[in-house]
Amino acid sequence: MRIVATGMLAVMAAVFVISGFYLDAHPVWGFVHAFAEAAMVGGIADWFAVTALFRHPFGIPIPHTAIIPTNKDRIADTMADFLRDNFLTPAVVARRMIGMNVAGAIGDFLDKPPKSEGSRIAAGAASLFADMLESLDPERMGGQVRAGLKATLSRIEVAPPAGKMIEAAIVDGRHRPLIDSVIRWVALALEDNEDLVREMIHRRANTLLRFTGLDERLANSVIDGLYKLLAETLVDPEHPIRTKVEESLEKLGQDLQDDPELRARVEKAKNDLLDNPALGDWWQGVWERARRAMLDTARNPDRAMQGEIGKMVRELGSALSKDPRLQVMVNRFARRTAVGVATRYGDNIVRLVSETVRRWDAQTITDRVEGAVGRDLQFIRINGTLVGGLVGLTLHALGYLF
Repeated sequence: MRIVATGMLAVMAAVFVISGFYLDAHPVWGFVHAFAEAAMVGGIADWFAVTALFRHPFGIPIPHTAIIPTNKDRIADTMADFLRDNFLTPAVVARRMIGMNVAGAIGDFLDKPPKSEGSRIAAGAASLFADMLESLDPERMGGQVRAGLKATLSRIEVAPPAGKMIEAAIVDGRHRPLIDSVIRWVALALEDNEDLVREMIHRRANTLLRFTGLDERLANSVIDGLYKLLAETLVDPEHPIRTKVEESLEKLGQDLQDDPELRARVEKAKNDLLDNPALGDWWQGVWERARRAMLDTARNPDRAMQGEIGKMVRELGSALSKDPRLQVMVNRFARRTAVGVATRYGDNIVRLVSETVRRWDAQTITDRVEGAVGRDLQFIRINGTLVGGLVGLTLHALGYLF
């Protein structure tokens, strides 16, 4: 475009020179001459204006030229102020996000992800994540995660939360299925060990009972009585044994919160467990399996999306797309998050823009701005040449007529 604009100026100069030799030959040459003369003036004036924005024309330091490199610091501050006042104020961010359905867009993407550039970007991100995982030392990373987990758990006193969980479970009745399961387990254990119970009764019975065979009847009675007791406890919600168990659980929950001695014993048991090397080995195995699973997912995202992970992701996307109440909650959270980011980090973002532009040298900012709007700048020169020529032609016509 620079060549075209400069070429038009050269053509107008040539037409001006040639038409000057034929002014007396015919009146039309006067119109051509006037057009070419005014077009040169317009083209040169706009060339000067465009050039003065970025550099000194012909290297001559004419005042008020090279405007952009001379004022780049002021331009940086102006850009930063414009960005802050029009984009990064909490009110602007909140107003902009009121009409945005972030949850719906995320839901549609998760439910039916596009098979185009988005997939390529996702594949690139997955590959980068996999490379990062492979670059980490598995044992060292696992040790760091284990140490962090241990430090976190060691600071948490588990007895009071456990006591509150037990109390809440009893209030809501969630302990009853657990008691039922324990009763059924005891019954199955008794069934599997009937011979052992009989043997114990036989050994403890005296000679007379064994001689008369009453020990066998006693063993059957004991076993039948245990089965009957377990069955009654299972079907009767108000059974004394069940009540006694619930009372014991309530006391345990209360003691876990209020009994310093019990809390100390629980803390000691927790710390002993955390210090046990077997737990460290177990966690190392868990971390390695998790790392390999993440690697496999990152290396084969399509296969992962076809399995359980993909099923869960699609279910989440469907819920986000179809549940208006969930969308309201997610959109409200996204709006508050964006407003919070603008409030907390808006000045830092603005400062980053300003400082980055300030660090550019004059030639860098000149090249970047000129490269961004270069074609339009050359159109200014072209239009200046044509408009100038038309103005000159009009003035010559008015002078010719009057």
